[in-house]
Amino acid sequence: MELDLAGAELKAVLNRLRRAQGQIAGVIRMIEEGRDCEEVVTQLAAASRALDRAGFAIIATGLQQCLTDIEDGRKNGEDRDAMRARLEKLFLSLA
Repeated sequence: MELDLAGAELKAVLNRLRRAQGQIAGVIRMIEEGRDCEEVVTQLAAASRALDRAGFAIIATGLQQCLTDIEDGRKNGEDRDAMRARLEKLFLSLA
């Protein structure tokens, strides 16, 4: 299954990933500077949420595309149960 993000979706996902990248860089700096544990964990949690949201946006787009593919009859030889199992595995990887 190829991922085809539309312009707005792509921009939103990339923004979330860049935010997470900046937060992770900040966490690294904070650890190197010996900053307070609570501050470090707070920033780490924010980065984790940003990554989760990006992942969920990608999965939601993938689900939408898969449903469209099924409706259009373009399953590329993959049966409905196999596709469902694969999407379930992707979704659970973020849970």
